[in-house]
Amino acid sequence: MKLIADSGSTKTDWVLIGGAGIRARLKTQGINPFHQSEDDILAILRVELLPQLSDLDAPVSWLHFYGSGVRPELEPLMAGLLQQVFPQAQVDAHGDLLGAARAVCGRHEGIASIIGTGANSGLYDGRRIVQNTPPLGYILGDEGSGAVLGRQLLNALYKGLLPAALRETFEQHTGLQMADVVSRVYRQPMPNRFLASLSPFIHEHLDVPEVSRMVVGCFCDFFRRNVVRYQRPDLPVGFVGSIAYYYQEQLSQAAAAEGFTVGTVLQSPIDGLLAYHQSQQ
Repeated sequence: MKLIADSGSTKTDWVLIGGAGIRARLKTQGINPFHQSEDDILAILRVELLPQLSDLDAPVSWLHFYGSGVRPELEPLMAGLLQQVFPQAQVDAHGDLLGAARAVCGRHEGIASIIGTGANSGLYDGRRIVQNTPPLGYILGDEGSGAVLGRQLLNALYKGLLPAALRETFEQHTGLQMADVVSRVYRQPMPNRFLASLSPFIHEHLDVPEVSRMVVGCFCDFFRRNVVRYQRPDLPVGFVGSIAYYYQEQLSQAAAAEGFTVGTVLQSPIDGLLAYHQSQQ
C-alpha cells in the first residue's frame, strides 16, 4: 500500500492506493513543520490519521508526503516524524512545489507554479526543482496570488481607480468600510488570508473591464517577475491552486501576452500526485 499526502497549513489530503487502485481518501488538519512543533505533528498523525487507517486494515509500505513549510532543511525532520508513526514504511517528505511539479508535469520537464493564497514557481527537470524564484510573500512578492489580487482590489477601490458603484457594491456585500479594511489588514492576524478571501468578489465582477484588466495585469506580473527568470519560454507552465483554477481565462491571456503557454491546471495537486505515484507501481 502507498499513502500519498498533500498538506497545506489548513488541511491535509491523504490517498491510500494499492494494486486495485484507490482504497481510501482521508483528511486531517494541516501539517506544517515550519509553524508546528514536533509534538503537534505527531499528535495529528496518531490521533487523526492512524484511527482512520486502522479501520481499513491496510498496512502502509510507502509514504510520500508533500507539504507547505517542508523546506529542504526540514525534509529530514518531517520524514523522521512520519517514520516514527510508520516504522515499517519507506518514507519521503518534500515541499509543496515539488508536489505541484510532479502533479502537473509528471516525469517531463516543465515549469510548475502554485497560485492560491500565495504564489510560487520553479523550473523542473522531470525529477527535481532545479531553479526557484523566491516568492517573498504577499508584501514583497507573491505576484498573481489571491492575497495580492485582494490587495490590488482594495487599493483600486479606495484610490478611485474602479467605478464608484463597485465600491458601494463591495461595502454592501462584505459589510466593510475603509476603516474596517485597514483594521483587518494592519491590526488583525492572517491579513493574507483576509485579502485572498476577496477573490470570489473579484471573480463575480470580471465583467467590469477595469477589474478584468487588473487581474490580467497581476498575472502578467507573475510571469515577468518569476517565470521569465527561467529563460525557458519553450516549456509549458503548469499550475495548481484555486486562483489559477478559477481564473484560467485571465491566466491564459497573461501567459500569451508574456510569451508563455499554460499547461495543466489543477485546483488541487492530489490527483496529479496519485497518477504520478501509480505509474511507479
